[in-house]
Amino acid sequence: MSTCAIASLEAAEPLAGTAATARTWLLIEQTGPWGAKALTDSHFDPHLGRALEAATEGTGVRVALIRRPGRHADLHGTTRRRMFLAHTSPGRSWIRTTTVTDPGVALGLDFASLGDGDHLDLWEPYTGEPVVLVCTNGKRDRCCALLGRPLAAQLSTGGCATWEVTHIGGHRFSPTLFVLPYGYAYGRASAQLVKDVVESARSGRIALDQCRGRSTWDRPAQAADLAVRELIREWRADALDVVGTDPVWPELAGAPRRASGDGPLADTVRSRAVDVAHTDGRAWRVVVEQRADGAPTPASCGAPLGPPTRMAVTSITVLRD
Repeated sequence: MSTCAIASLEAAEPLAGTAATARTWLLIEQTGPWGAKALTDSHFDPHLGRALEAATEGTGVRVALIRRPGRHADLHGTTRRRMFLAHTSPGRSWIRTTTVTDPGVALGLDFASLGDGDHLDLWEPYTGEPVVLVCTNGKRDRCCALLGRPLAAQLSTGGCATWEVTHIGGHRFSPTLFVLPYGYAYGRASAQLVKDVVESARSGRIALDQCRGRSTWDRPAQAADLAVRELIREWRADALDVVGTDPVWPELAGAPRRASGDGPLADTVRSRAVDVAHTDGRAWRVVVEQRADGAPTPASCGAPLGPPTRMAVTSITVLRD
């Protein structure tokens, strides 16, 4: 039986600009099985899950559950849970960690400040290996279980600081993962790819192969960042930053309006002009168009076929050289 991951691969669906969006991640250890919406459908307290969803809405903070790779029995006797906070903005990336008995303490966090990149001296600085999170939530999509769990298990035996994570979007790109502290996501991952990604992260660099984008930014900005990196062959994680984004109005360029279901301006705004700056003073303007002209594929296993939305870079203009 075909899966969404196979269909996406066969359609050669591009990966750039498909990462989940979050400037800051709150990761909470929760053993046992996870439901499709794990924060409210697992052995995690659903009342706490709903409260965290409400508290983080609009702050740039995303909450996910994590667990160590391996058996997924609920360890009822476990009284200590690992928690991570990680901010991913260029030049200001950090990871803080703690161990708690009551994850409800997370409700007392200042999520607005955390989303803006201020860790407020919370918890302890994390100074270990780059953190690798592999999506394995089979209840959300079976590809994550079939492809993600074996990869997570393999990585954990190889010495990577690996955790299984509930959902990071794009299950049709399974195995999917993202790596902290920089927050770059990857799809269709292999153990060798992860080894290269981790080795790069250790030295403050990123690997571009199979890269989906940096979760710090929205999808057009993710695609713009990767396009400039490819153009100038820049691997240093914090060398580039997105410093501005503006809509491109099709009627000003003489293009016809096209209907879409992406919001009140979707019939006129189909492109974004994204300004990308280098730490050495160089800058580029990247025009990224949202398109739905690829071969029909399911967004997830069991979903109907439909044209996937992709980010297409149509031009890169030098602003400062």
